[in-house]
Amino acid sequence: MNLHPLGRTAVRVSELAFGAAGVGNLFTPMGDDQAAATLAAAWAHGVRYFDTAPHYGLGLSERRLGDALRGLPRDEFTLSTKVGRLLEPVPFHGGDDLANGFAVPATHRRRWDFSAEGVRRSIEDSLNRLGLDRIDIVYLHDPDDHAEQALDQAYPELERLRGEGVLGAIGVGMNQAGLPARFVRETDIDVVLLAGRYSLLDQRGLTELLPLAAERGVGVVIGGVFNSGLLADPRPGATFDYAAAPADLLARATELKTVCERHGVPLRAAALRFPFGHPAVAGVLVGTRSAAEVEDAAAMLRHPVPGALWAELKERGLLPHDIPTPQEVA
Repeated sequence: MNLHPLGRTAVRVSELAFGAAGVGNLFTPMGDDQAAATLAAAWAHGVRYFDTAPHYGLGLSERRLGDALRGLPRDEFTLSTKVGRLLEPVPFHGGDDLANGFAVPATHRRRWDFSAEGVRRSIEDSLNRLGLDRIDIVYLHDPDDHAEQALDQAYPELERLRGEGVLGAIGVGMNQAGLPARFVRETDIDVVLLAGRYSLLDQRGLTELLPLAAERGVGVVIGGVFNSGLLADPRPGATFDYAAAPADLLARATELKTVCERHGVPLRAAALRFPFGHPAVAGVLVGTRSAAEVEDAAAMLRHPVPGALWAELKERGLLPHDIPTPQEVA
């Protein structure tokens, strides 16, 4: 699988990145064996960039990811985690964490903390859970309601750690484009992880963030290319941004699928390839929960997508006429 440099850094990421929320029991439980098999399949299919966070399963994702990666050559993969939510143990009286999206026992609580001290503690805790010697990329995780503290305290601490060589790159990870653009303008971050805002159905990232990232030499990793399911399988009941898709978006996704099939391209393949039309984009991050899903994602990313498909999508008004689209994949 192709590797791309991340902005101006020496950090490299595979075109397909592994989003590890699923192995943290996102929405439904998963056994250790299934998690291990899913991660092993990702490695076998050439994935060399793995992303996690303390938030994912109250640390379960980091522990499982560390278990999978510890026996592999450390210089051959890139690892990212996130800061902003500290995990604090609480008395366990039964119950789960599904209110926050994860099917794990509610043994900890999350506390927002974008202070310098919080950043240091979060990274130390993550390293302990991962059982690894370093983290390559650290993202500020969802600082939507904590922008000033993240800018004034968390970012400078990450910049200091980057200068000391403790980490290779600083990023911000969000599902909106406005605040990440501010980080690109006002700081020296290296990468933006943008979820759901640069897809076949939602191009809000193109308004300001992506052109600014390209201008400043900031790498972009795109998550949520399927918009939580609608672009994977557009049908009644499909979800868009984790809620039932509105009728107009379902109709648009169905039309996208029809055009893709006319060119012999699965909609999933077009959705995965589309972000690479923009020069700032280094990779796409997909959350997978089984070896079969990993294999499908890798196959879809390799699937040829002819230039005529992008042209027809523009002609039909399903994509803006001036949006950058990938070259034909041989």
